[in-house]
Amino acid sequence: MNASKSYINQHKDRFLNELIELLKIPSVSADPAYKEDMFKAAEAVKNSLSHAGCTHAEVCETPGYPVVYGERIIDEKLPTVLVYGHYDVQPPDPINLWDSPPFEPVIKKTDIHPEGAIFARGACDDKGQMYMHVKALEYMVKNDDLPCNVKFMIEGEEEVGSENLGWFIKRNQEKLKNDVILISDTGMIAKDVPSITTGLRGLSYVEVEVTSPNRDLHSGLYGGAVANPINVLTKMIASLHDENKHITIPGFYDKVEELSQKERKKMGEAPFDVEAYKKALDLKDVYGEEGYTTNERNSIRPTLDVNGIWGGYIGEGAKTVIPSKAFAKISMRLVPNQNWEEITDLFQKHFESIAPDAVSVKVTPHHGGQAYVTPIDGLEYQAANDAYKEVFGKEPIPQRSGGSIPIVAMFEKELQSKTILMGFGLDSDAIHSPNENFGVWNYLKGIETIPFFYKHFTKLKQEE
Repeated sequence: MNASKSYINQHKDRFLNELIELLKIPSVSADPAYKEDMFKAAEAVKNSLSHAGCTHAEVCETPGYPVVYGERIIDEKLPTVLVYGHYDVQPPDPINLWDSPPFEPVIKKTDIHPEGAIFARGACDDKGQMYMHVKALEYMVKNDDLPCNVKFMIEGEEEVGSENLGWFIKRNQEKLKNDVILISDTGMIAKDVPSITTGLRGLSYVEVEVTSPNRDLHSGLYGGAVANPINVLTKMIASLHDENKHITIPGFYDKVEELSQKERKKMGEAPFDVEAYKKALDLKDVYGEEGYTTNERNSIRPTLDVNGIWGGYIGEGAKTVIPSKAFAKISMRLVPNQNWEEITDLFQKHFESIAPDAVSVKVTPHHGGQAYVTPIDGLEYQAANDAYKEVFGKEPIPQRSGGSIPIVAMFEKELQSKTILMGFGLDSDAIHSPNENFGVWNYLKGIETIPFFYKHFTKLKQEE
């Protein structure tokens, strides 16, 4: 048994209890009603960093929610790892679909996690994965096993687009100077199949509003004579894909990176059971762009999805109205070379152009970010590869993720640093959904693996 695993076994209950206390704080950045809890979570993270071994930790103000910074510098001549994570979480809605309250964490056994999983909002995304790094630091400090310098930057606005993180980074270039940025906000293929995320999709997020009459109207007196905004909006949305599930916005695919057949074949070597995939999601069949596999559709291809749609009367019973307005929130996941601001502009122009004269349309851009690809021939990747190999006994599989962490591309631009993504979540963790969970095994395995990244990265950097 390696030293880190022995330490984890000794302190397992405390590690779990500390995470559970953090998960009890409803740090929902999207809802101003949780403002006080956001600051409470930031303070809790700062205290955790101090207790784990940071010689300096502080809550740094921004125009929005604060960034928590911590560091332990043992020798300026040694490499520095900057750990990024976030303490904010998604809204828990719809509450009625949770089996247990989202901010009252419980550990329950499941088929995938017979040793138990922590059920709570933020369990995997990202409090659980972020806290692995805090406990990994504790192990390294307590056992005199920290081979290099470490810094932490834990923000509170990731789930709402990291609006003020760029502001913070531009003002703290020297403080954040590093040799590599380490993030655990992604997943791995399976508990027995470690993987390293080598690519993230970009994101463009917009809200649309369709207006017809200046007030809600009686559907009997006005039906058939006045455009119904909900009818129009749904028709407009339906037209955004053709019969092959191809996005119809002119220019949308102009800069899409097309992977070679060789690269696609390599991707296809990752274990994937489509029948198990359908069963896990209660699907009769998979669905998506013609000519691509399920794993390609959710990683190397751009997408357009409606995230929410509303308008009119949705209460109990009936109310016969033609609503004045209808709304939808729409996200587009983007691939390398697609600029999110260009795509947002293309969407706005197209959506306005397909609206009939009987309605008016307003498109409000929210946030976005660029796609990112990690080279697999760099020291960062090699160090992560060696860390997984030492702990799991096998080399990890490189894979591209369908998710987005928009600030990763910004990190490289502003800090001139490469990012390595060492995620320990699983597809079954239900992030952004009711009953989000994170396996106890995964949580502890992350704490065990992370110190080996420090060891291998420091060694490779010194040999460079």
